[in-house]
Amino acid sequence: MLNESCIEAMFDALGDPTRRAILSLLGRGPRPAGALAEPLSISLPGVVQQLRVLEESGLIRTEKVGRTRLCHIEPQGFRTLEQWMASRRQQWEGHFDQLGAMLKQQKEQGQ
Repeated sequence: MLNESCIEAMFDALGDPTRRAILSLLGRGPRPAGALAEPLSISLPGVVQQLRVLEESGLIRTEKVGRTRLCHIEPQGFRTLEQWMASRRQQWEGHFDQLGAMLKQQKEQGQ
């Protein structure tokens, strides 16, 4: 069973366009936190705030390398989201199958 509060934190993190832009940049490879501010036209404290949300949600991880903080995508976070979406897809497909069977039965009965 997937932790619903974890999923909620991930979707909350993904709901912000700046955080999605950070994920897009990190999708090209690890970057220092300071290197994310310029392409996003936000301050370093603003980037740090967004990184904190992404890290707490489990979508990225950071590590201290010398005097810089290096940011990476956290693949397990995205696998968790993928599992959650797959379980919801299976659930809805089951509902649609039931609806289809019910409609077919009604049609056959002339309703």
